[in-house]
Amino acid sequence: MMRKGHNENHPRKGASIKVQPIRNLESIEQIKARLQSQPRNLCLFTLGINTAYRANELLSLTIGQVSHLKAGDILDIKQSKNSQYRLTILNTTTETSIQNWLAYHPKRHHSNASLFLSQRRNRALSVAAVNRLVKRWCRDAGLPGNFSSHTLRKTWGYHQRVYNHASVAILMRAFGHASEAQTLDYLCILPDEIRSLYLTLEL
Repeated sequence: MMRKGHNENHPRKGASIKVQPIRNLESIEQIKARLQSQPRNLCLFTLGINTAYRANELLSLTIGQVSHLKAGDILDIKQSKNSQYRLTILNTTTETSIQNWLAYHPKRHHSNASLFLSQRRNRALSVAAVNRLVKRWCRDAGLPGNFSSHTLRKTWGYHQRVYNHASVAILMRAFGHASEAQTLDYLCILPDEIRSLYLTLEL
C-alpha cells in the first residue's frame, strides 16, 4: 500500500533511478499516433519534446502567450530555478499541435486561461499528473526503463546531440546546466559517447 503523501515518481531515499529519454523516432511517432484523439496531451507531448523547458514551465503557459505564435516565432518562459528567461523558437510541428489543441480548448477565448488544463477545467495540470501521463505513454509504447516529465526535455536534448550533432556547450546553455559533463550525464549519453570513442576509430 502506498504511504500517504508518497510520490511514486520519486525514488526512495538513498536510491538513484535515472530518468530516460525516448531514444528512437519510431517510439515518438507511435506515441503521437496514440494521442491523435487527445489534442491536449498531443500538444503537451509535442511541445515537451521540441523544447528544453521543464514540465512546470510548460504548465505555466497561458493561451495568450501562445495563441498568436507561428513557426519561427520566439516563446520566452521564465525558468523556475533561477527566474531568468530562456527562449525557444517554435517549429512547424509545435505550432500545429498548439493550434489543434486551441481549437478544442474549452477556454480558448480567455487569454489568461492555462494552456494545459486539468480535467476539472479550472486549473493547470500538475507536474505529478504529467509524470503519470508520460509513464503511461511510454509504457503503452512498450518502452523499458524509468520515465517521467523530465523524459520530454531529455528527449529533445538527446536527439539534438545524437542525430542533429548539437554541441554539448550549446545544449548546456539550453538546459541551464553548470557543466558539459552534467549535460551529458543528464541526457544519458555519456556512456554511449565514451563507448563510441573505442569503436569508431581503430589505430
